[in-house]
Amino acid sequence: MAEVPLSTFQLPKTLKRLFPALLFLGIFFFLPLARILTLGLDSGFIFAPGGTFYPRLVSVLGFTFYQALASTLLTLAFGLPLAFLFARYDFPLKNLLRTLTAIPFMLPTVVVAAGFNALLGPRGWLNILLTESGLPAITFIGTFGAILTAHIFYNTTIVIRLVGDAWAGLDSRLSDSANVLGANPWQILWRVTLPLLRPSILAASLLVFLFDFTSYGVILLLGGVKYATLEVEIYIQAISFLNLPAAALLSVIQLLCTLGLSVLYSRYVSRVTSQIKPNSLPAVRRKPKNALQYGFIFLLFIFYFSFFFLPLSSLPLRSVTRLEANRPGLAQGPAGEENDTLTLDYYRELFTNRRGSLFYVPPAQAAFNSLAYAGLTVMLSLALGFPAASALVRSGRLVRWIDPFIMLPLGASAVTLGLGFIVTFNQNLPTFEFQPSTFTLVPSTFNLLTSPLLIPLAHTTIALPFVIRNLQSALATIPERTREAARVLGAAPWQVWWRVDWPIIRRAAFSAGALAFTVSLGEFGAASLLARPEYPTLPTAIYRFLSQPGALNYGQAMAMATLLMLLTGLGIFFIEKLRPTGSDL
Repeated sequence: MAEVPLSTFQLPKTLKRLFPALLFLGIFFFLPLARILTLGLDSGFIFAPGGTFYPRLVSVLGFTFYQALASTLLTLAFGLPLAFLFARYDFPLKNLLRTLTAIPFMLPTVVVAAGFNALLGPRGWLNILLTESGLPAITFIGTFGAILTAHIFYNTTIVIRLVGDAWAGLDSRLSDSANVLGANPWQILWRVTLPLLRPSILAASLLVFLFDFTSYGVILLLGGVKYATLEVEIYIQAISFLNLPAAALLSVIQLLCTLGLSVLYSRYVSRVTSQIKPNSLPAVRRKPKNALQYGFIFLLFIFYFSFFFLPLSSLPLRSVTRLEANRPGLAQGPAGEENDTLTLDYYRELFTNRRGSLFYVPPAQAAFNSLAYAGLTVMLSLALGFPAASALVRSGRLVRWIDPFIMLPLGASAVTLGLGFIVTFNQNLPTFEFQPSTFTLVPSTFNLLTSPLLIPLAHTTIALPFVIRNLQSALATIPERTREAARVLGAAPWQVWWRVDWPIIRRAAFSAGALAFTVSLGEFGAASLLARPEYPTLPTAIYRFLSQPGALNYGQAMAMATLLMLLTGLGIFFIEKLRPTGSDL
């Protein structure tokens, strides 16, 4: 029997293209996840009933569910009237209000927290106004109400998108028939509209609950460690107590809960897409008819516009205003001036080491670090995403099996991922170091956990599924006949890609790069565990400055948060401008 040369055993072309992304995710996602699962399950004895940590576990788990449930119910109560308004009425500045409700969902948590701090914090606009008027200040930061308010601020757009779009697509003949049969508006709402909207409401509720359940930055920045959820407790156990086994088991519990919630959500999301049938007659949006409707819509507009606009506008205004100098108990402004005035001193201080400390990292360096990390994240994500997306465009059993595994990082917690990196890569690896004086290589060691490369690797793991899905949609629009025609005319493979593929997917590629850049720039969960003190990111620096006393630290935090909001806004703008027509990403 003739021997078959080894060279004939070749990987399928699809698997070759998927291999770089699968290898990367295997090392930087599945391996850390497996280490967490192993460490968490091996350390289960520390949570045995009667143990010292068991009451803490029950309290944290109970509060996590409680705050998520309360936030979800309040978000529904807050968002449903606005969903009805968008679905049934046309009114001036409607698009402005709709855009304003969507902005918070795309902003980093540290920016939102800084915005509420600038509006309602101890040095915020409202408390300064109350103090100057001789009234007692209010306490907002560090309360349960701050957590609930921020969650409503973040997730209302989910209710508007899912429920509002389904509401706008309901068959108008059903409500008209009920009206002819004598039903009043409340009966139509209760007997006709709500039953039809139930799948959409359940899907929106599950998605909001999932985001609230895995909330981290909002809890840590606005509530504090005393309102610890599972994610915050993971951070406390890993960073404050150095109790990695406890943090690992908490991560296992968090992953199981998130998986269960994701399964429930996927069960109902398909029902939402079936609400609008081809032969239905969507309800026509109408303008207000009388003064009562005009007044009702005007009041709703003012209320919702103020709720979403004030925190976002308070942040940049607070970053250029010195208000604390004349108030007792607060540190003097950067330039030592005594007058309340508009100033750019907080931005200038971003480049100054006022105390001359050798361990001080200027905020401008943190901004540079974030930009560098984001740039590396874009390059890695696109380099891994292009071949993977081109492989996933092809149909086949292999693609159907592999696609869910590549998308798994979408459902993973960034805090859990950061803990997995700590558990997995906290070891010295043998390497060699070049000695210029002797032109020789000497044995050395390398620890990835102490390297600044760990942050862009973690951010790439988070951003890669978004990039692949974005590129995959664009690659699917390329006609195969055009490629074949180019090959017949003698074009080399690289010419086919450059002359045929690239002009079609160029906008999607830039959009995917902007998305990876934005994700990396605002990521806080993994960076809070992995960023070393000498290599902080912009979000971790904002958190550090907000945690320190003094007007100077507060002003610099406001300035950094404003810059982060601006950079994120630019990223979102380019994503929207470059997004391919018809994309639903």
